[in-house]
Amino acid sequence: MITHDKIGTDEDLAREVLIVARDIAPCISSFADGSEGQKDALAILKRVYKDIATRGSRFVKGQRIGAASVEYADIQSAFDGQPRRALRSLCPAPSAAGSPRGSFPLERPIARIWPERY
Repeated sequence: MITHDKIGTDEDLAREVLIVARDIAPCISSFADGSEGQKDALAILKRVYKDIATRGSRFVKGQRIGAASVEYADIQSAFDGQPRRALRSLCPAPSAAGSPRGSFPLERPIARIWPERY
């Protein structure tokens, strides 16, 4: 099971990263310890954690040397783009749009009351 202490040392930040990741890819909670899926998920989560903690270069929109200024990009989430796609790829794809989300009996019980004839 992936826990906050496997992601980073700042417990609050690591928990937040894990909560958002579970919302994006719920299956990460079911990976067996030491499995390839868990290792892949941890690699993604550690990268996101590191980017947030250090305001990584992918957040920099522009910088100037004279008067030392850094302008950060407007990013909705640290999971935007590649991290979100990578996490989603670890989970099985949901059923196709318009497909049933469960199994339904092939037998039609109503046919026992009123036989269908065509």
